[in-house]
Amino acid sequence: MAVDPLITGLVVVAYLAMIIGLGIYGYRKTKIAEDYMVAGRNSHPLVIALSYGATFISTAAIVGFGGVAANLGMGLIWLTVLNIGIGVLLAFVVFGKRVRRIGKKLGAFTFPDLMGKCYNSPFLQYVSGIIILLSMPIYSAAILIGGARFIEVTLGIQYTTALLGFALLVGLYVVFGGLIAVMYTDAVQGAIMAVGMGLLLVLTYIKLGGVTVAHSALTGMSELVPAALTAQGHMGWTAMPAFGSPIWLTLVTTMVLGVGIGVLAQPQLIVRFMTARDDRSMNRATLIGGPFILLMTGVAFTVGALTNVYFYQRSGEIALTAAGGNIDSIIPLYITSAMPDLFVIIFMLTLLSAAMSTLSSLFHTMGTALACDVWGRGRACALSLRANKRGILIMMVISIIVALLLPGSIIARATVIFMGLCASAFLPAFVNGISSQSPCLIGAKASMLSGAIIWAIWTAFVHAAESGAIGLSQLIFGAPSVLGLPYSAINPLVVALPVSLIVMVVFQIRHNRNLKAE
Repeated sequence: MAVDPLITGLVVVAYLAMIIGLGIYGYRKTKIAEDYMVAGRNSHPLVIALSYGATFISTAAIVGFGGVAANLGMGLIWLTVLNIGIGVLLAFVVFGKRVRRIGKKLGAFTFPDLMGKCYNSPFLQYVSGIIILLSMPIYSAAILIGGARFIEVTLGIQYTTALLGFALLVGLYVVFGGLIAVMYTDAVQGAIMAVGMGLLLVLTYIKLGGVTVAHSALTGMSELVPAALTAQGHMGWTAMPAFGSPIWLTLVTTMVLGVGIGVLAQPQLIVRFMTARDDRSMNRATLIGGPFILLMTGVAFTVGALTNVYFYQRSGEIALTAAGGNIDSIIPLYITSAMPDLFVIIFMLTLLSAAMSTLSSLFHTMGTALACDVWGRGRACALSLRANKRGILIMMVISIIVALLLPGSIIARATVIFMGLCASAFLPAFVNGISSQSPCLIGAKASMLSGAIIWAIWTAFVHAAESGAIGLSQLIFGAPSVLGLPYSAINPLVVALPVSLIVMVVFQIRHNRNLKAE
């Protein structure tokens, strides 16, 4: 479907002018390091909620996981349940308030800084920063790919050009405006995303003949599931896979648990809590964040599965076949071929907003981790605006390089990799640090290192989705995975996080006993 280039150009120009204007606003409001790093700790609840939600929901959720839903089915809706229950309610009400109070009391500016000050340990700050710098470029590259792919399809711009231009635009307002610019642009982009996703759901049901007709048609297509997927437990796009099957393990342990639990230890999201002015702001933000996440993920996963109905009625093919086998192309192809011209433009802005809101936060988090927590740790330059701007530029370049090197169908996978590592390495020590009156430093070190190491070993040698691509297991042991099914389908998080948690709990109990004995 050809989109009117004049109308598209005018809409894009107006959108970019608004984003640049907010970037200038952030630049003018940024006077000191506290403004640049944590938005002056005085953000409005609406801005916090929309910024958190827009940062959380990126092209990975809309394009990547929407494509996964087209392939594996509506069982992915369980991720929406965890996103709301854990990613919003638990994160804001329990963890968020503690982070806000402790972050303000200790004067923490970044997630690694918070970890280091909770335990009074430069080592934890440094290691946390290193983990961010090694893993977050993969996630940011996936977001870049999602935005660039849709720009390529919609505007007919060469992929590499779209990717470079997209990255430079986001980097521009992040570098100059800091977190104030990031959060205000996030809020506006979140509002655009809500409108776009709401319209997508309505137009999809209209296109497919209504809610009942659409879902009945999808249920009736169960016999069209490819034999390769049926053999692994796929039972149709409106049913959960067979319990314990490889696809069930992938859906539950990788997609649902990997992201649903991993969200609690996301550095770029935790910083949002440190921008709130008081606990009341956190309560008000929760009321906005829940419905926003429901709309974003619920629509993406539902429409993703329903694209099979559209493509089958149109060409006799299921969605993955119509998209040439690339999961990341399913949603862009569906939008450009099924939706009216005006909505294609609206959805382009929706995806741009989703990608830019997440990417800007990732650039800011990586850059400040480099300048404040690793390179500048313990020096005056750690809180230098110039040093942090340079850090953001360096990590932006690294993210672009990684994006150009990553293969296709990688968006959802890269998201799970990053969130799984963060949960395995950070979550137990983070929760203990903000909850315990006397957190155990040795336990935090052991927990973080054991979680990260076990996650890395399972990723490189057991989990087939990554170990096969990495190639170390094949090189050393002659097989993509040292363990067969079902173990090779179990996400590293399911193994590494319990070990990390047990280590933290054991050391903390011993530490508490020693304190009582004294």
